[in-house]
Amino acid sequence: MTELTKTGALGEPVGPGEPSGAFLEVRDLKVHFPTEDGLVKSVDGLSFTLEKGKTLGIVGESGSGKSVTSLGIMGLHRVGQYGRQRARISGEIWLNGKELLSADEDEVRRLRGREIAMIFQDPLSAMHPYFTVGQQIAEAYRVHNKVDKKTARTRAVELLDRVGIPEPHKRVDSYPHEFSGGMRQRAMIAMALVNNPELLIADEPTTALDVTVQAQILDLIRDLQQEFGSAVIMITHDLGVVAEMADELLVMYGGRCVERGTAEKVFYEPRHPYTWGLLGSMPRIDRDQTERLIPVKGSPPSLINIPSGCAFNPRCPYADVPKGNVTRTVRPELTEDGSRHWSACHMSQEERTRIWTEEIAPKL
Repeated sequence: MTELTKTGALGEPVGPGEPSGAFLEVRDLKVHFPTEDGLVKSVDGLSFTLEKGKTLGIVGESGSGKSVTSLGIMGLHRVGQYGRQRARISGEIWLNGKELLSADEDEVRRLRGREIAMIFQDPLSAMHPYFTVGQQIAEAYRVHNKVDKKTARTRAVELLDRVGIPEPHKRVDSYPHEFSGGMRQRAMIAMALVNNPELLIADEPTTALDVTVQAQILDLIRDLQQEFGSAVIMITHDLGVVAEMADELLVMYGGRCVERGTAEKVFYEPRHPYTWGLLGSMPRIDRDQTERLIPVKGSPPSLINIPSGCAFNPRCPYADVPKGNVTRTVRPELTEDGSRHWSACHMSQEERTRIWTEEIAPKL
């Protein structure tokens, strides 16, 4: 966010190439993919900070840039097959005082799995089908620790037990396809945590799991975060998940952040019409639902031809509220309302507060 790139996490002036006091700081991250049809601007100027022990939820529809952001932090966009450049990446990613985008590939590889780890969306495709679960966890441990195979296997059994796999001394020799969906996700978490990483990125960790297993996985991540003191980035399209887990929320649309603040602020005092749409399309179980859910009309924008002005303007029911044609010609900047709550909208804060209070909130 613009403000954060100027002052850093603790409010002190921070210039380009200088670390701030935050454990993780992403500054003006851009990840663009050249294609035959044009340049895909998957992430287009994203900035945020995250402290150790805290959870940041990143939400938005499919195609908003959430997973591309996580892979960028992991350094997995840097070089493609046969050394071809897969993505055009710019900006800065500071992790505990180290800048990752300017670091060489070997240094990033040493950090990956040890200081940064990721729980991928589909553990069946993320895990190798020809090796046992235990072999894969043990390998992840031996890459960063000079231990023999027996010690690594013991560590794998320990982690499988820690994440709730029954009879871990037996299941350590099972293959991924022999695990249920929930057990595979637990095994993936065990692999991610085997080296006690300081930053854990969870990309849709509960997708395709039933609600009971979802709750178990979220409880597990929360318990392990408290045990290891890790910072967590939770990427999801499910607002119910981040309501349960996140300290702060970042709402993405069209590759950019349109709103960010504490979970309480974003849920109860949202500032952006897109956030209103996400909240309106979320079912409530804490009270009787007498009206149909309110979907966000239209489809997410093409990241090759992002609408001019505010990217959300073709779908926004309030695009004509600001005078003139500003919503279709000028891109709104992310601004703070004075209480560490940022949003990018051309409507005045007073107008948005009125619309939320009088028109949107009563229907939710």
